[in-house]
Amino acid sequence: MIKTDLISKTISFVKAKLETAEGGHDWFHIERVYRNAILISKNEVCNTVVVQLGALLHDIADSKFHPDASGGDETVGPKIAREFLESEEVDDETISHVVNIIENISFKGGNFEKKFSSIELNIVQDADRLDAIGAIGIARMFNYGGFKNRVIYDPKIAPNLKMTREEYKKSSSPTINHFYEKLFLLKDKMNTETGKEIAKDRHRYMEGFLSQFYAEWEGEK
Repeated sequence: MIKTDLISKTISFVKAKLETAEGGHDWFHIERVYRNAILISKNEVCNTVVVQLGALLHDIADSKFHPDASGGDETVGPKIAREFLESEEVDDETISHVVNIIENISFKGGNFEKKFSSIELNIVQDADRLDAIGAIGIARMFNYGGFKNRVIYDPKIAPNLKMTREEYKKSSSPTINHFYEKLFLLKDKMNTETGKEIAKDRHRYMEGFLSQFYAEWEGEK
């Protein structure tokens, strides 16, 4: 049986865990994804507890910040989430579902096939992808690029649209390239009708931003 205060405890746990996280993957990112997930779930038949837990715990330990030989240890997040949920005596079925969401949510260069499927995963994945596009997506992209000390743009370095999963994880390409390597691809990868509709507007906003960016770069405006 799910405890009535489980969600509030999870929120407190995530806030404390991500207190010093990089700005694009901190508590405020989680909060936005959580809100997006709740919004999308209103139009779907789903387990709302799993959706909320999946959204709150999906980035509890992003592999980008836990480097290993492959470019990021993807086992840390699921492990931390499982241990927390077990400590709260959550049932095995719910824990397994949430862990599966965490393990299958990431973009990974667009070359990652999900090994698990559920409407709850679809909802949380759309909620997370919405936070990667639009105005906030652009802000997060430049924040992470600065965090990694990457150049903003280099016309001589073309985007790599055929990266393997490992290449994507290790990429150090200019920040602007990320529009083509990930952000512009997300609109057509949304799962839910609500996600698709919201993504259209955010996609158009990014196109306008990039057009203005290039004009300014070339001294045209």
